[in-house]
Amino acid sequence: MSSATTDGAAPPPLPSPLDEVKVEFLRSSGPGGQNVNKVETAVRVRFDVPGSLALGADVKSRLLVLAGRRATLAGEILVVSRKHRTREENRRAALARLAELIAEARRIPRRRRATKPGKAAKARRLAAKERRSEVKRERRPPAAED
Repeated sequence: MSSATTDGAAPPPLPSPLDEVKVEFLRSSGPGGQNVNKVETAVRVRFDVPGSLALGADVKSRLLVLAGRRATLAGEILVVSRKHRTREENRRAALARLAELIAEARRIPRRRRATKPGKAAKARRLAAKERRSEVKRERRPPAAED
């Protein structure tokens, strides 16, 4: 018997962000002849970030920053794919791009630790400045004697 529940039922599965996606099909633009003009093969995937139950607040904020222009003012992320000839391939490509974006947002960025240059680095920098100064001093015309 499971220790998580007393009635023996499995706990409900955690929600996946890709379960909260809306998929729309539209006509592709550009070359392609009759196929492009007749068939709605392009795919637009819409993901409502603020309404997502599968993501934490910190992941949501990182996701909206990573999404850039793909994020609307309402907080929805739109991913469009029209690269492939079939609807299913475009749907797979758009969902893969969204999943990649979400995976990147879940990765916690490392904190940058401020560091100072060491003694040797300071000495090298000052020596380089001194050499450069000497080169420029040598290029000057001689001082006029009165």
